Amino acid sequence: MMTVLIFILVLSVLVFVHEFGHFWTARKLGVKAEEFGFGFPPRLFGFYRDQQGQRRHFWGNRSLDELPLEQKPKGTVYSLNWLPIGGFVKIKGENGEGKQEPDSFAAQSLGKRALILAAGVIMNIVLAFFLLSLGYMLGLPQSLDEAGPSARITQAQVWVMETLPQSPAADAGLEAGDVIMAVNGQAVSSSENLQALVAENNGVATNFLVKSGDEEKQVTITPTVIASTGKPGIGVSIYASGKVRYPFLIAIWEGFKATGLMFWAIIVAFATLIRDLFIGASVSGQVTGPVGIATLTGQVASLGFTYLLQFMALLSLNLALINILPFPALDGGRILFVVIEKFKGKPVKQSVEAWIHTIGFWLLLALIVVVTYKDIGRLF
Repeated sequence: MMTVLIFILVLSVLVFVHEFGHFWTARKLGVKAEEFGFGFPPRLFGFYRDQQGQRRHFWGNRSLDELPLEQKPKGTVYSLNWLPIGGFVKIKGENGEGKQEPDSFAAQSLGKRALILAAGVIMNIVLAFFLLSLGYMLGLPQSLDEAGPSARITQAQVWVMETLPQSPAADAGLEAGDVIMAVNGQAVSSSENLQALVAENNGVATNFLVKSGDEEKQVTITPTVIASTGKPGIGVSIYASGKVRYPFLIAIWEGFKATGLMFWAIIVAFATLIRDLFIGASVSGQVTGPVGIATLTGQVASLGFTYLLQFMALLSLNLALINILPFPALDGGRILFVVIEKFKGKPVKQSVEAWIHTIGFWLLLALIVVVTYKDIGRLF
């Protein structure tokens, strides 16, 4: 139950911020937002200002069109809805109506429409930057090799990335993902520290404290000179990480860098996924849906708050990339129609665009169902 609640909270934040980007940008560009809601309908509660500027509130999913003119909303209706997942914004003229009205989306220039459509994606990137910057202020897991001179490091660990075959480490049962915690009772805190301890015990049977999963075990390994390096070792490649915290301004810079690197890694991974689809390679293990993401959210949350911040940033950037794709029903698909209008000199017929977006929506829904089915299959 806690996993479900955390997942709903995480998803709500990501979607709400995305929709807030559309809402805020539309308002700033003079486009009326008819309703901005937290959660999805049916509506629980709402409030607005009427034609005289008086604040009014109401309960339930009633239609406001039936009200007398003076009681109808003058601006935006703000609502709280029963399904607490994300939010939505209803922008005037988003379906092509009201082209003659200056506060309608349909009446705006191509540039303004494209900016309003892209604003949700931009806000998801901004959210990731904020979360990572906050994380670096509090302490985020990071490679110690990448940590700057002003970093404050805690919970340092040295991980085994790879074990060479027929090496002392392989004979002792060390595997990728194990953590080397101590050598002869001396704590290991960095790659250099481990290498120095191994060199000191070259040719001598040495006790290693290793954490494998949730289990800690003592193993005896005799370091020897590794032929590939010509230096004393046990035959592993290692990776040192820890929780790294930075001062305020440096944390913002590190958050900015991490956002760019993470977004680029997501783009490369997605491009690889598309390539594999075209060459016929299996991609089922590379894709996960709501159930899989919920499971991962629970696992990450159990590691600590800052790990959850980092995971939320990752999800936010994934949401940004997916939404900007030029696929019908997504923000990128709607921007594509704006681009077509630019080159064509006139908009695509509204009924045709609506039909294409509807098909895109059902295709996306079908994909979610298939991926969710596979996620459930992995659980059981």
